[in-house]
Amino acid sequence: MTDVQKSLEQSRLTEIIGLIKKAETHFEGAVKRAKSEEKEINENFFNDVRLNFNNDSAMTETAVSIEQQRQMLQERNHSWQQSSRQLATLQKMEKTPYFARVDFQEKGEPKSESIYIGLGSFTDTDDHFLIYDWRAPISSIYYEGKTGAVTYQTPDGPQDVNISLKRQFLIEDGQIKALFDTQETIGDQMLLEVLGEKSDTQMKSIVTTIQREQNQIIRNTDADLLFVQGAAGSGKTSAILQRIAFLLYRYRGNLDSSQVIMFSPNQLFNDYIADVLPELGEQNMIQMTYFQYVARRLPNMAVQSLFDQFETPVNETDGRISRLKESLVFYKAVKKYAAHLEKADMRFRDMKVKGRVLITKEHISEVYYHFNENYHLGNRLDATKERLLRTLSHKVDHETKADWVTEQAENMSDEEIRELMSGKDFKTGDAESKFIAKQIVLEAFKPVRRSIQRNRFLSIQAQYIHFLRVVPQLVKLADFDITEEQWQDHVTHFVAQLKAKQMTLQDVTPYLHLYDLMTGKKGERDMRFVFIDEIQDYTPYELAFLKLHFPKARFTLLGDLNQAIFTKGNSTNLLQQVQQLFDAQNTKVVQLTRSYRSTQQVTDFTKGLLKGGQAIEAFNRVGDKPNLIVRQSEAELVADVNRQLAANEADKLSTAIITKTLVQAQALTKMLKETGTKVTLIRSENQRLAAGILVVPSFLAKGLEFDAIIGWQISAANYNHEDQRQLLYTICSRAMHRLTLLATDALSPLIDNVDPEKYTLTK
Repeated sequence: MTDVQKSLEQSRLTEIIGLIKKAETHFEGAVKRAKSEEKEINENFFNDVRLNFNNDSAMTETAVSIEQQRQMLQERNHSWQQSSRQLATLQKMEKTPYFARVDFQEKGEPKSESIYIGLGSFTDTDDHFLIYDWRAPISSIYYEGKTGAVTYQTPDGPQDVNISLKRQFLIEDGQIKALFDTQETIGDQMLLEVLGEKSDTQMKSIVTTIQREQNQIIRNTDADLLFVQGAAGSGKTSAILQRIAFLLYRYRGNLDSSQVIMFSPNQLFNDYIADVLPELGEQNMIQMTYFQYVARRLPNMAVQSLFDQFETPVNETDGRISRLKESLVFYKAVKKYAAHLEKADMRFRDMKVKGRVLITKEHISEVYYHFNENYHLGNRLDATKERLLRTLSHKVDHETKADWVTEQAENMSDEEIRELMSGKDFKTGDAESKFIAKQIVLEAFKPVRRSIQRNRFLSIQAQYIHFLRVVPQLVKLADFDITEEQWQDHVTHFVAQLKAKQMTLQDVTPYLHLYDLMTGKKGERDMRFVFIDEIQDYTPYELAFLKLHFPKARFTLLGDLNQAIFTKGNSTNLLQQVQQLFDAQNTKVVQLTRSYRSTQQVTDFTKGLLKGGQAIEAFNRVGDKPNLIVRQSEAELVADVNRQLAANEADKLSTAIITKTLVQAQALTKMLKETGTKVTLIRSENQRLAAGILVVPSFLAKGLEFDAIIGWQISAANYNHEDQRQLLYTICSRAMHRLTLLATDALSPLIDNVDPEKYTLTK
């Protein structure tokens, strides 16, 4: 790269920044004006409205006048918000207006042209594009392939171009720090610069370093199911966040962020990724964990949390029962059972008023099964509700003669009677008494009416228990190595838990699924895109349930089947089961095998932990070999932790110490604080990631990354089962630059198949 070229590029950059600043001034004025006009309309709202209620015509004129003022207010508010968004984008672009230049010639065009690509689009006064948004169709040529012939997709179909130059910029505060011409999608030199940066408590956008395979994920608009299997650190979550930004740009006007939902592994991770979309000029989509999504529908039930799920030991029989309840076999059993409920066995509750049974469950059952076989569960329920509400109305007059009504009427104060009789005039005392009695009954019937409207005459708890009892007639238990006796013991245990208002996550999904089938719930039909991260920790049943709940949405599932913390070995056939839920022709599977997060030394070590790890490709960024330390006592290990923390701090590396369990995290935090070391314990997913040294239990580390990781007690006693291989891999693969593993007595046998040349061992 010649100095002349760099100088020319710097001159253009300085000129563009000047134009951006000028545009900022314009939008600052627009925001100020819109705010001022909105305030003025608010203050003078009723001065400018003609209020006249003398006749129908005058009232109509008044309503029109109010509506006109409301629309003006809405327009100013919209104008203010739009100008504010454009101003925020320009303020970001002022520091780094663009990151790439591409020179190309379109097929059939005589001349070559240059485009510059940045976080947003920017035009001059003649509407010529000085910078293209990275999501614009033309910008995809930067991410697709090498120089030479490239085809990219436009709204009008494929377009062929010939690329003669790809130039990448590292710009800081208006100055070109470095620029590279490259043949590649994104040059290794650029990647090394960006990946060599230190980690932060917030994830950043990756638009400057999107790889070709990531670009295909981001811009896919065809698949109903896009399944992304990516190695730890392959940028799958980053690519998905850029995909959301792309979709909001691509379907602008027809899609807003409230129609996009992302299920993430925990609340801590939601906080970690919260800044990415706003950084790209978009509002955040709806974000929640699967636990939050289902638990909010059971407010009176203690649903098993992420912590409980990880920390509760499971015996072999419970494990086999879990595998059944999490499977598509169980999903189909619930559907089969629900179909049977159209003919018999629906459980109902008595409808009571003042402790007395008003409508018996036997009568409700008679009404429910009175309708013919053309009535399916949803409309059968609606017809039953209609009939019950009529029955309730017919009971009003009869109930006015009940003793409790007479007693309540006699105990009413004069003030209560005056309030009830306001504006009423009765010719006889008898008519007045009848009116009062009727009002008392109508008021008492309100909760019953509400209960009928809200389906409370159904007994979902009794229904689910009945379903569990008949499971042996719906499922071959022997296929899951479960005896009928073991199953019935499990049902007894479940009933005891239910009485204590507790429910495991494996029961919540079929429980809600059965209820939705009973009530004919149609799901959330406005949701257009569903993203599920860390897919390996979902069960096939949970995914089938989500597919049912978002019937109009396209799904993007992403994860690493090597990092299954909760589903363990069951994750390996997950893709096969998920594909049963979608049309194979509209399914696209993308593999991301190259890991960018960690140095080559850390990646080589972590992939050695896996039995199929050879499929992971390390990015060529050099660092220290992982350091494994074995001592006789935990006191010695704490001294090693402090030494490593001091070394990391000297190199300005952020550190997270990851323990297996929360109990171990609490004990280690106490020991470190006793030595005077300042650390923050992350004990719950609702905490924020603070700056400084963190102690994190393993089940909360999913999806996060840190400059340096210290793995606490990676010992034979702590990690001794094959089921824990994926957990250990997850812990180690959080490290970007440095990995240290500590153990007392002996290291975990899970490390045995890692080449000893790939790490340094200190004893």
